[in-house]
Amino acid sequence: MLERELETATRLAREAGKILLEIYASDFDVDFKGARDPVTEADRRANDFLVAELRRAFPDDGVVAEESPEHGDALLRERCWFVDPLDGTKEFVARNGEFSVMLGLAVEGRSRLGVVYQAAKDKLYRGVVGGQAVLEQDGQSQLLCVSDIATPSKLSLVVSRSHRSRSIDAIRERLGIDSERPSGSVGLKVGHLAEQNADLYVHLSDRSCKWDACGPEAILLAAGGRFTDCFGRAMRYDEAQLQNLGGILACNAAAFESVLETVGEVAREMNFGQPPAGGDLAPGTA
Repeated sequence: MLERELETATRLAREAGKILLEIYASDFDVDFKGARDPVTEADRRANDFLVAELRRAFPDDGVVAEESPEHGDALLRERCWFVDPLDGTKEFVARNGEFSVMLGLAVEGRSRLGVVYQAAKDKLYRGVVGGQAVLEQDGQSQLLCVSDIATPSKLSLVVSRSHRSRSIDAIRERLGIDSERPSGSVGLKVGHLAEQNADLYVHLSDRSCKWDACGPEAILLAAGGRFTDCFGRAMRYDEAQLQNLGGILACNAAAFESVLETVGEVAREMNFGQPPAGGDLAPGTA
């Protein structure tokens, strides 16, 4: 059950979190990789630390990290780690605490292990597909399981605090959802689902990448949830394309099929992505 990998990833996420908090407490500078894509010394230092330590611990594994432009043959290896050293840089800059370290391990192209650490609250989510999802906080461990709410209108939707899109309003209106929870970081949004603080997360955009998805997917699957693209296709982590061109749909299992139909309709109407002509649907998807 990947016990050594989970122990190592948990330790490294916590150590990287210390790097983030050290810089978080300082008067740090903010650079930009793109017009809406900030990056800080915290991103770079945590990235370098995590990549070096993962390669030292698992020299035969590939490592793909957000702030490391060269990935070599990492995606061709049977096992590959996906690293987001600081998910939620906008939240880090805003100093609202809603940022995380995210590590995910894919085996033969599928997410198998994930760790998400919210350093500002010393809150760590971890999970292994086929095993358990666990929340560690304040020296306590708690098993995680998604809600069993099946009626779409009764779901609670977790949304981005920094970049809300009109597609989310369309999905919320069609599903009849009244409850909404804002949050930064993909990993923390999925953590809310695993804790039953929310039930649904939709990212109807191609702006996320594999390092945003691999760790959170494993945690949500271990908690009994579903994690696919917006057309119900299983996520793949052995493809050269690192962007999630089909977006992200994360949901409890009970409402997934009903939600998927509506999300797919909105995606097609907005000419977002394309329904898969081939490829695998996620297990259990009609």
